Amino acid sequence: MKNIHKTSVNPVCWMMILPMVVLFFLFHTLPFLQGIFYSFTDWKGYGIWKFVGLRNYLQVFRDPSIQSSYLFTFKFALAATILVNILSLLFACGLNSDIYFRKFLRAVYFIPYILGTLIISYVFRFIFANIVPAVGTALGISALQVNILGTEHAWWGILIVTAWQSCAFNTLIYLSGLQSIDPDIYEAAALDGAKGLYRFFKITFPCIAPFFTINLVLCVRGFLMAFDQIMGLTSGGPGTSTTTISVLLYKRGFQGGQFAYQSANAVMLFAVVMVISIIQLKLGENKEKKYEY
Repeated sequence: MKNIHKTSVNPVCWMMILPMVVLFFLFHTLPFLQGIFYSFTDWKGYGIWKFVGLRNYLQVFRDPSIQSSYLFTFKFALAATILVNILSLLFACGLNSDIYFRKFLRAVYFIPYILGTLIISYVFRFIFANIVPAVGTALGISALQVNILGTEHAWWGILIVTAWQSCAFNTLIYLSGLQSIDPDIYEAAALDGAKGLYRFFKITFPCIAPFFTINLVLCVRGFLMAFDQIMGLTSGGPGTSTTTISVLLYKRGFQGGQFAYQSANAVMLFAVVMVISIIQLKLGENKEKKYEY
């Protein structure tokens, strides 16, 4: 019979972890639970309140502004997820190859992720409003002579800025996956004549499938809750054409006195993000099992 050794945790570890757990509960878990509680009331963020049951949740499904914001949020999240993952994978493959200044380029690609999203948004808002129209006028390109953020195509500007910043982190994850592949696999494939796209789809992509799943989940979760770049670039405009759910929550909840109503909307968003993330993880897990060998 094997001896089972029980390892005890040093009390110092609990002393180090406990303050973080308490702070996390006070500033994250507790406000979240309060939001769920107030979603069943008519509280405006101040004054007295009373329970209204599921009235707020039922109204969410009938509110045209919420429906349009959900449609735009899903459209933006889908487009941004596809664009960011394609670009990140291309950048990672390039940085993983034998090119000059490879380490320097890795640092350059990661700079946008370090900068604050609001700062980047303000800088690009200036670029779209002043520099791009000036360049378009100089080159005689009419499409570039107007500020795209003030047109019906404003969401393309937001998409460009989001992709420019988000590619850094996703590239790092893909790069980690590519570096975990055993070079002997490629040597064996080369002997069999595998190269180009065939080698990528039959060898490289199956080996980095777990990293692809992680990136998809992180992208969709993050882009469904897009806020900073929207507020920094368009504030949800022109009109409400670029209003995401998070922007709507802020404007209607904190500025419009609909605290309880938008709390119900926030709970719905949390449920949507959670369900989509679980589905992605399950599909990714099944795909990874398919590639196991």
